[in-house]
Amino acid sequence: MDFTLSAKAEDVSGRMWDFMRDQVFPAEPVYEEWRAARGHDDHAHPPVLEELKTEARKRGLWNLFHHELGGMTNLEYASIAEIMGWSPTIAPEVTNCGAPDTGNMETLMLFGTQEQKDRWLAPLLEGEIRSGFAMTEPDVASSDARNIQTSIVRDGDEYVINGRKWWTSGAADERCQIFIVMGKTDPEGAPHRQQSMVLVPRDTPGLEIVRHLPVFGYQDQHGHSELRFTDVRVPVTNILSGEGDGFMIAQARLGPGRIHHCMRAIGMAERALALMVERSQARVAFGRPLAEQGTVRESIALSRIEIDQARLYVLKTADLIDRYGAKGARTEISAIKVAAPRVALDVIDRAIQLHGGAGVSNDTILARFYASARTLRIVDGPDAVHIRGVAKEELARERPYSG
Repeated sequence: MDFTLSAKAEDVSGRMWDFMRDQVFPAEPVYEEWRAARGHDDHAHPPVLEELKTEARKRGLWNLFHHELGGMTNLEYASIAEIMGWSPTIAPEVTNCGAPDTGNMETLMLFGTQEQKDRWLAPLLEGEIRSGFAMTEPDVASSDARNIQTSIVRDGDEYVINGRKWWTSGAADERCQIFIVMGKTDPEGAPHRQQSMVLVPRDTPGLEIVRHLPVFGYQDQHGHSELRFTDVRVPVTNILSGEGDGFMIAQARLGPGRIHHCMRAIGMAERALALMVERSQARVAFGRPLAEQGTVRESIALSRIEIDQARLYVLKTADLIDRYGAKGARTEISAIKVAAPRVALDVIDRAIQLHGGAGVSNDTILARFYASARTLRIVDGPDAVHIRGVAKEELARERPYSG
């Protein structure tokens, strides 16, 4: 495997770093001050994001997440997503590469009808609207998608939807105009053929956005919301692919999305390490700079070693997806989904420790990074589920020698 960036990736990486330094990092305090002035329970869209979106498009940094749109392989995109991870709240959104929109756009590209693509995919690709993915439910262990209880019952030319969802990211933002909803159309069918996915517009009668859930006390601008569906009716033409295809669609959707999260986690870890180094060189304790203290040097060295290990695993996984598809890289996708957030958490934790009280305050980005990285151990399948899958593959693996 050649670890040298391709000419395409080198070019885009350079332009992305210029964009980050010139526009994104300076916009972070503007974004935070605007939200703080309105109160973080207000989920209005900060104007600076639209300014950055315009600039990103001018620089050719738009819809890079998909090979057909951005012209890059998963391996090439890995380096770009890592850069975005240095500012995970702003950079992915303003380049139209943020979750859950990327996964929803890929889902529509793969399984949507032409009518569905014209109505919903086109404005998503243009960044005119946002979207939500409603799968997780509060009353069942949603890590096993077979547990989903939301009902989708056909009544003539319509589906009638009843159920509860939560942690539907994006729903607090009124730009979120369409939800992909997973539920059961055939409760008595084969376990992996009971589920289907349907498109539900935000303004559909019976769809109620109940509340917006904080993450470790943070109310993200786009929100993570609880939804209630009460006799919600949509045309049967709103189904994705066909009845019973929900589980298959979920697997197709989550593969690339999981690795995108891992790529950005590496970027968060790199920024945390950069802050750690800067702090260690600027602060003096017990008569010498922190950078000369043995325990601090150990923290810095371990962080570098762990980040580079995780990055190599991400690159290997991205390369496997390029060559064999997400199905051919399923074990590596699960493994890196466990490894990358854990590495990010360890590095961020060391940076917090080195910053003392400042590290757990909002005076640095580290506390928000920690909340974000810790959440990654749950989203798109919790660690336990991915570990279970890796163990299953390992137990079935043939060995060249045993004895």
